[in-house]
Amino acid sequence: MRILLDENLPRKLKWSLDADAPTVPERGWGGIKNGRLLRLAAAEFDVFLTMDRGIAFQQNLTGIELCVVQLDAVSNDIDDLLPLVPAIHSALVHASSGKIIRVPG
Repeated sequence: MRILLDENLPRKLKWSLDADAPTVPERGWGGIKNGRLLRLAAAEFDVFLTMDRGIAFQQNLTGIELCVVQLDAVSNDIDDLLPLVPAIHSALVHASSGKIIRVPG
């Protein structure tokens, strides 16, 4: 499973995911707006991991071959995100295209 980490997440998080998980900036996609970013991501990735709480309301995933996993943590500090890793792994098991999965903090 290929996972793309949004630019609002720390790069260190990818080392806890046991998956190929580059960040948006590492792909050279920094600053690209969500609609276009999701289409780009769908061409290469299975899951888009983000803390963007508005993505579920702002984007229509119909026809986009990508699952969005939205993290609800106190902050994007790695110390606030690491406790969510088991729940992230559980969400990845249930990931399917066009789905938004919320991981509460």
